[in-house]
Amino acid sequence: MSKKAIVLYSGGLDSTTCLAWAKAQGMTPYALSFRYGQRHSIELEKAESFASQIGAEQHLIVDIDLRKIGGSALTADIEVPKDRQIDEAIPVTYVPARNTIFLSYGLAWAEALGAFDIVIGVNALDYSGYPDCRPEFIEAYQNMANLATKAAVEDEGRYQIHTPLLHLTKADIIRMGTDLGVDYALTHSCYDPAPDGRACGRCDSCVLRLNGFAQAGQTDPVPYVEK
Repeated sequence: MSKKAIVLYSGGLDSTTCLAWAKAQGMTPYALSFRYGQRHSIELEKAESFASQIGAEQHLIVDIDLRKIGGSALTADIEVPKDRQIDEAIPVTYVPARNTIFLSYGLAWAEALGAFDIVIGVNALDYSGYPDCRPEFIEAYQNMANLATKAAVEDEGRYQIHTPLLHLTKADIIRMGTDLGVDYALTHSCYDPAPDGRACGRCDSCVLRLNGFAQAGQTDPVPYVEK
């Protein structure tokens, strides 16, 4: 039997690649998405529509209202930066402790399912400077998971957080996904899409995505307002 794996799956480019990767590794993926008060629902709608098509055994959507906390352009009335020079500064699109929160739900579901593998699409190269995408954070969280759960303490297994994209460029991620058969038309990455769902082409996420496709020698199949 293949082992169960929780895959944090937003419906974006990176998490969709991770879902396909887990399936290719012989895992049985359980996709976990969040309706957390983000600016739009397009990415989540993509996830809901295509999770099983991409390979998820089950898809769970958890509701968390992070708008009550705010502190981010994705969860508060703060303008999403456009056309900026992406650097190492942490931008206002960072959502406070988001990956810590998401991994905690993933860990809880893993323990309930008897799974010991969690897959997350964090990346330490082509990213927007988020502190919860760094390898140090993942290592620390994995250590915590093996201290804080009944399953680990009673030696039923050891939790492993898989980060298959951690040291890849966006172009490398796209090449990986293409080799795995990912249809990137089924994904959405924009922070601030138009009302009709087209990506803005100017936020950090769009710029990184478009540059990745260009460097991979491919054309992004999703529609844009501007490129």
